[in-house]
Amino acid sequence: MSRIRAWSSPAAGQPLELAEYDLGPLGSEEVEVEVEHCGICHSDLSVLENEWKSTHYPVVPGHEVIGRVVAMGANAKGLREGQRVGVGWNAGSCMHCRACLSGDQHLCPVAQATIVGHHGGFAERVRAHWAWAIPIPERLEPAAAGPLLCGGVTVFSPLVDFAVRPTQRAGVVGIGGLGHMALQFLGAWGCEVTAFTSSKSKFDEAKQLGADHVVSSRDSDAIEHLAGKLDLLLVTVNVPLDWNALISTLNARGRMHLVGAVLEPIPVYAFDLIAGLRSVSGSPTGPPTTIAEMLDFAARHSLAPQIERFPMSRANEALDHLRAGKARYRIVLDADWS
Repeated sequence: MSRIRAWSSPAAGQPLELAEYDLGPLGSEEVEVEVEHCGICHSDLSVLENEWKSTHYPVVPGHEVIGRVVAMGANAKGLREGQRVGVGWNAGSCMHCRACLSGDQHLCPVAQATIVGHHGGFAERVRAHWAWAIPIPERLEPAAAGPLLCGGVTVFSPLVDFAVRPTQRAGVVGIGGLGHMALQFLGAWGCEVTAFTSSKSKFDEAKQLGADHVVSSRDSDAIEHLAGKLDLLLVTVNVPLDWNALISTLNARGRMHLVGAVLEPIPVYAFDLIAGLRSVSGSPTGPPTTIAEMLDFAARHSLAPQIERFPMSRANEALDHLRAGKARYRIVLDADWS
């Protein structure tokens, strides 16, 4: 099956249209996945609207794909037809550069994004290199697993990369699509967790998700009372904040780590970092091994994103729901092609 139906946008600002395209021959190291569910991420909106100036139109969004392998290239390994897998932000990488050989395939300079120059998961089928089609643990509910492949691994990777210990104190700024998963992971990890949110209506919910303490991210005085308390501050939002107050919450050797795509420069005073050996850093998603580890961790601790479901035929409505800021907290499309 090389001709595929998909929901595609022809240009920036244009709604999705039902389209058909030819995938061509299956690559020798590729697998083809029949899509069952596909999450919607804010990055889909950014690509659809060409906010990052990297979009190739027409674009088929969707990079939180859950489905079953229906075809395998001659050199595809480790999977079998009929197996349920997930495809996240990346659908491929070169597998021979220093980053790939070091296990950092997500940092490959020519990594193939699933929705940039490649057809994504708002479609009947999607293709990926076999290493980027990650087996889904049976204990995970398939419809809820999609957002873990992007948002989930984005907030999980720093725990692995920086060897976060369960005895440490962590903060999460923003209780949205990323932040609500970060609270769950950090709570299950064993950390003492402080949630920062601009919405008082989320205070109780943040505690239900795993936060031990909740602070208003708009209250600089309340933030300053946490001076020197946190070992890790995970920033999941994409808006300007009181960065000086947030950095002041860091303990010696503390780290403010950005996973939200803040588009404006972040002012940082050198002495705020030098005096306490503090760091400011950022990261994208994660390599296949970390994605698999994250999925296993989520299955073991019965963690899952909170989702709202739409049929894929109502993808435009679902995107508008996300644009309006109404999603609580991730949106998942269910394939309904028949």
